[in-house]
Amino acid sequence: MRKKPPVSPFEARKAAAKRAALNALKRARRTADKAGVKLSDWEGEFLSEVSDRVKTYGRAFGDPEKGAPGEALSALQTVKLREIAAKAKGEKKPLQRRPFRRKGREG
Repeated sequence: MRKKPPVSPFEARKAAAKRAALNALKRARRTADKAGVKLSDWEGEFLSEVSDRVKTYGRAFGDPEKGAPGEALSALQTVKLREIAAKAKGEKKPLQRRPFRRKGREG
């Protein structure tokens, strides 16, 4: 029997990112269905189209500047997926972060 050649660390990390992205997409949809939360049409299309692109191409974005080389989702897709998952869980929107401000002058 011949052993399979070892997989490069980059390829292994890329495959793991693909599996993680697909699992997160499935989990978000499943959580929304179980909780009875109605996702908007856009959110439903987002979940299905992104999962199709990840299955087909291994990642859901074409421009390499939009995400890390070994990642399956871009930074903005990851943020939107987290928002959909939070909506499915029934969590309220997190507080908006305020920009840094200068400390007032004392004296």
